[in-house]
Amino acid sequence: MRIKNNQSSTERLSQSKSMVLQESDLPQKPISRHRRNQSQHNVLVSGVALFEPLVELKEHLNVAKISESGKKQRKNWALMWTVLTSDQLLLYKDKQETSQKPGGKTDVVQLCGAVIEWAKEKSSRKNVFQITTNTGSEYLIQTDSASTANKWCDAIRKTINSSTKDERGFPLRRSNSTEFLPRHSSLPSYGSASPNTKRQNPIHRRSINMFGSSKLKHSTSDSADKNGVKNRLKKFITRRPSMKTLQEKGLIKDRVFGCHLLTLCEREGTTVPKFVRVCLEAVDKRGLDVDGIYRVSGNLATIQKLRFIIDQEEDLDLDHSQWEDIHVVTGALKMFFRELPEPLFPFRFFQQFVEAVKIKESKQKIQAVKKLIQQLPKPNQETMKLLFSHLHRVLAFSKKNLMSTQGIGIVFGPTLMWPELDGGNMAVNMVYQNQIVEFILIESREIFNMDGK
Repeated sequence: MRIKNNQSSTERLSQSKSMVLQESDLPQKPISRHRRNQSQHNVLVSGVALFEPLVELKEHLNVAKISESGKKQRKNWALMWTVLTSDQLLLYKDKQETSQKPGGKTDVVQLCGAVIEWAKEKSSRKNVFQITTNTGSEYLIQTDSASTANKWCDAIRKTINSSTKDERGFPLRRSNSTEFLPRHSSLPSYGSASPNTKRQNPIHRRSINMFGSSKLKHSTSDSADKNGVKNRLKKFITRRPSMKTLQEKGLIKDRVFGCHLLTLCEREGTTVPKFVRVCLEAVDKRGLDVDGIYRVSGNLATIQKLRFIIDQEEDLDLDHSQWEDIHVVTGALKMFFRELPEPLFPFRFFQQFVEAVKIKESKQKIQAVKKLIQQLPKPNQETMKLLFSHLHRVLAFSKKNLMSTQGIGIVFGPTLMWPELDGGNMAVNMVYQNQIVEFILIESREIFNMDGK
């Protein structure tokens, strides 16, 4: 029995020895026997674990981590016990942590594929240099001694160069993770990495190709695309039909509300818009004795409905039951005057009417206002004459409708005239607007030669 057991153990020993790689098969690299280094800082090379080499440099340095995998962080300086190895920079909170169990290590900076440079603009401190890892993390390192800073910067730079050359083409693994990282993505020889590296990180390679190709395409076709857009816009604008063509085809109809008074009268072949004449006739017929005529507002929805019918050039019968509220008719009439592109009293005459109404002598004031009205375009003169003659009749029923000259002036002052540019004197302008309308209403018979009418 003992002989059999010895034979079986010998066979198992020979089998286990055959599974172990010979020293000639492994890359020649010093191996650290430290247990903590074996557990956390090993690097996988073709499936075989290579441990960190012995420590090269140790010292207290000021360290600030300003970026974690490309995400910016607040800069907080801390005095760290810094240890430089052959491919890593180990950062500890204090010197005693180096002798503790795994987990005492604060941070690990992978130097393979990293970039080091002086960073005077990143901090107001002196002797500051920056390390940027291939994963996008950024560290600022500083010391008050210039010679110490130069020593560490040169040592780290040499370590970066040596570790990059020694481990070119081998996939790396993040500490305590199964995620493989491309260490040499920034190096010219990255494209010659092993096929395993390409398969293990296809997303990273694809992103590099995508950005590289997009930059080339953008630089070559950007100007051509802009020129193409401009040419298409020019063609669209030149081919756009004119307003007259659209009106002839019936796609755009001439509206009444918002149309210039002269244009509307020319289109209708009259000197007074038909809508104004129809509204005034309706008020004369059944609204002169209504309480608060022109002062009381009508239903806005019904007024908009009336406006829509007028703009669509449909037949309008104000005697219909839906327009029985006379305040709807007066509201639509006031809206017509308010939406004129240029008011019934044209902009260029606004200040002249203000100066005329300031005249203290009555006869001179009447002649000045009358002269200004005679200078107005014919549609403005005739419309104004018809409107004020109607308002004079409204004033004759003042005992029933309770509308005075002052009340009519307040209603129609800002409706019939306003300045083209309001210089901030809205209250002053409103006073003059009301006074002008009130004065014309009182002196309408002499101003418009309406004696006996």
